[in-house]
Amino acid sequence: MSTESSTHTTRTSTDAAAPDRLSHAMVFVNLPVADLDATRAFFTAVGYGFDEQLCNGEALALQLGPNIYAMLLRRDFFATFHRGSTTEPGSHELLTCLDAASAAEVDRLVDAAVAAGGREVGKQEAGDYMHGRSYADLDGHIWEILWMDVEKATAAGAFG
Repeated sequence: MSTESSTHTTRTSTDAAAPDRLSHAMVFVNLPVADLDATRAFFTAVGYGFDEQLCNGEALALQLGPNIYAMLLRRDFFATFHRGSTTEPGSHELLTCLDAASAAEVDRLVDAAVAAGGREVGKQEAGDYMHGRSYADLDGHIWEILWMDVEKATAAGAFG
């Protein structure tokens, strides 16, 4: 698919060698939640905001970055988007990893999530080029927050 013919894709500087590679201008990750009000309060306490134009009685549009959203959907509404069964709260089939500007920002964000009623999960990753921690939100969805110095990680052979 040529990005010139699509209004839904963009080309980045790394795409020059592969002109047919897709690149999306917006990202929506859809997650089922039990209680929209509690979910809004939780993510607000962590420090996130919502795009109110995309929120209604069925969904919250959690803003993760420019044009990047976690659509937090009431479980029954989420079920209308697929034919299979929706996993039970606490089941894990997706782990969302988000970057942070620093190791201190990783700690601040995860500590805020835990203080808001989430729980810390997983193993802490720490080193001179990477620092990460994970938390589960009120519905058991796992959010990994990671700071990484890509140059140091590459020099250390972290990518193979």
